[in-house]
Amino acid sequence: MQANWIGRSEGARVDFRVAETGEPLPCFTTRPDTLWGVTFMSMAPEHPLVAKLVRGTPEEEAVLAFVEKCRKVKGLQQAAADFEKEGVFTGRHVINPVNGEKVELWVANYALMEYGTGAVMAVPAHDQRDFEFAKKYDLPIRVVIRPEDSHLAADEMTEAFVDKGVMVNSGPFDGVANVEGIGRVTQYLQDEGMGEGTVSYRIRDWLISRQRFWGAPIPVVHCPVCGEVAVPQDQLPVLLPDAENVNFKPTGTSPLADVEEFVNTTCPECGGPARRDTDTIAQWLCSCWYFLRYISPRDDEKPFDKTLVNRWLPVDQYIGGVEHAVLHLLYSRFIVKVLYDAGYVGFKEPFDALFTQGMICKRTPSGNLEKMSKSKGNVVAPDEIIAKYGADTQRLYTLFIGPPEKDAEWNDRGIIGAYRFLQRFWDIVQDNLDSVRGTPAYCGNGSDLEGADRLVNRETHRVIGRVTHDIEDSWHFNTAVAALMEFTNILKTEERNISPAVMRFALESAAELLCLFVPHIAEEVWELLGHKRSIFGKPWPGWDAEVAQADEIEIPVQVNGRLRAKVVLPSEADETIVQEAALADERVKKYTDGNEVRKVIVIPGRLVNIVVE
Repeated sequence: MQANWIGRSEGARVDFRVAETGEPLPCFTTRPDTLWGVTFMSMAPEHPLVAKLVRGTPEEEAVLAFVEKCRKVKGLQQAAADFEKEGVFTGRHVINPVNGEKVELWVANYALMEYGTGAVMAVPAHDQRDFEFAKKYDLPIRVVIRPEDSHLAADEMTEAFVDKGVMVNSGPFDGVANVEGIGRVTQYLQDEGMGEGTVSYRIRDWLISRQRFWGAPIPVVHCPVCGEVAVPQDQLPVLLPDAENVNFKPTGTSPLADVEEFVNTTCPECGGPARRDTDTIAQWLCSCWYFLRYISPRDDEKPFDKTLVNRWLPVDQYIGGVEHAVLHLLYSRFIVKVLYDAGYVGFKEPFDALFTQGMICKRTPSGNLEKMSKSKGNVVAPDEIIAKYGADTQRLYTLFIGPPEKDAEWNDRGIIGAYRFLQRFWDIVQDNLDSVRGTPAYCGNGSDLEGADRLVNRETHRVIGRVTHDIEDSWHFNTAVAALMEFTNILKTEERNISPAVMRFALESAAELLCLFVPHIAEEVWELLGHKRSIFGKPWPGWDAEVAQADEIEIPVQVNGRLRAKVVLPSEADETIVQEAALADERVKKYTDGNEVRKVIVIPGRLVNIVVE
């Protein structure tokens, strides 16, 4: 996404000119090898020369109406391959410098101002978008690249030829392989004064100033004698005036412009009267380096301490929405690279790793899903949920809603499910509090346990392992929460048969695992269990993989891909035992007796599939 936003393209600038006025109209192309195939030129609707070129011409009204229509379409739509291509002839022509040919100049909605110069040479035989446009408006198509081993006729083409080939109808370059021709034609343009090799970028300058009050004042004064003068370092920072002295009514200018005590100052160079710049720095610029300030937030001498910054940064892990990829993330990288080159930081990148979280979406009354945002007015206010169900419920449901890397649909009914789970856990704690209070937690390997105690001890180790894996290895908090829900169901089912020591081990472990998701309830439970120190001062619970291993497992058995039975076997059973048990099952024999068993596929611990004829 960042590479596309920057949009670096190597190619050539070709110096076309308007035939009727002689005005230069340069264009950028990555395919100078196709220059002899130009049959028209297209301009972006927002190109600054459009209005001037059509002024006073019969085409002026139609062109300007088309430009206005295009202004309402977003740039990403214009760039899409399936976007309907439309255009209008300007009444003007351009001269192709390599052959002197005069071709029509069009304004087209698929020509983008942010790419190259905003004027695009159109080669319909070798560009699919140009091909579709030429077919729609009956414009000429000329082949200048043919396949290496065959002929290519324009009137027989059903799509543009965009593969490698040999240059034809290209003057001095006939017979040259087009890949080689790209460099040779670029040099030819330069030698003949028709253009030059260059690099084009889609990215454009981003203005950092804003005409508003809330922002860092730009530390520049405007002196009638000295011009623009930077505020000396010993006079920084320039502070905003008190808000009560500012008129916030719309005036078309910065609200600071009318605050005389702020605006009127003296020039740092000549000492004469001067005026402060009344623009402020856009908040997004500060957001691109805030992580550096975090290290030394109270330093009033400099923005950050280089020694501390180099000790703690770069950031190990960045988590954010993908919508920040070409804004905050990209410009943070730019700023850090500049600071590195200037010697202010010792690292070239601000963040070591990136995790992009999905969007929370909400269904509209018509049934469509759309991103939840303030601008759409569909945000669910957390205050209402917290007031009714508590902050822990809000947190738990948000984490349980789905994998963090994918979009998820908000469902108000899901809040109730999260609330009921926490209520169930709380009830289990309350029901067993008297019996476990003062009893040490079980800490054995389970070999001395039987029945419900053995089951719950095993499931406690198992849930610790599952939650640990889901958090550390995959960040799937939703499956971690699901594992805890399953665990509390087991506790609820078996609680009357569980000894106090095993129950205490289970409750303490559940609280320790839940504290990351629901800190308030977890802390309350921890205190109720008799602990004096906070649960957050305790290390993460350990677990024993051997204890967590089930004594027996249930394995589905399929016949020709359809589930026919389930067999229960010791967890350590090898493939031979699993296969024999599956074939011996009476429910399976219904489908195998009298048929030839061609193959038995055993996926250890998970599945048996029997293939019969």
